[in-house]
Amino acid sequence: MKEYPDVIKVLLADDDPMVRRHLRTILGSSTEIEVVGEARDGAEAVEEVLRNQPDVVLMDLRMPGVDGITATREIAALAAPPAVIALTTFDSDEHVLGALEAGAGGFLVKATPAEDLINLVKVAAAGSVVMSPIAARRLVAQSSRGDERRDGARSQVAKLAEREREVLACLGEGLTNPEIAQRLFLSETTVRSYVSRLLVKLDLTHRTQAALLAHQAGLLDEPG
Repeated sequence: MKEYPDVIKVLLADDDPMVRRHLRTILGSSTEIEVVGEARDGAEAVEEVLRNQPDVVLMDLRMPGVDGITATREIAALAAPPAVIALTTFDSDEHVLGALEAGAGGFLVKATPAEDLINLVKVAAAGSVVMSPIAARRLVAQSSRGDERRDGARSQVAKLAEREREVLACLGEGLTNPEIAQRLFLSETTVRSYVSRLLVKLDLTHRTQAALLAHQAGLLDEPG
């Protein structure tokens, strides 16, 4: 897990000005966070990312014009993308699944308490997954293509060595590199190597995609 900067730059992307104002007020109460820009739709969000170089983007998924999923995919494709956290009203929103697959680093419900929101922005800036395992399982279970996804995920995971599967399962739990190292009795350097290797084997670009794959393959349902 990387260190987050002394002041975390955040971009707010939501078509509702009241939501943006609410988020700005909460985040502005922390001396460690600076809101550097706002966007009313996905197209503006991409423009503001290029202009302001934020560390974290809080991205509403249901916006007019270019939606949050499309914007997330475009941002994730940048050379040095910020962490994009999907914003949703309900943690069972199926749009979240698309956002995670597009490269979002997790998701938050808009009703997240102020203190939790600030802490989770810091977690996202440090490169960790912002997603509860329970909510992830619910999202996978609600997918209309659940069986197809699971079969495909299991086929992908079959490429991995046993230790790589263990690391992937830890990613599915949302563990940081230090936590994985402690769990598996490995050095953090070794964990980083395993994570990089399994991302290449699985043709993934983001550890959140790996975490989602772990759930889809049922790794967290396996005993032990």
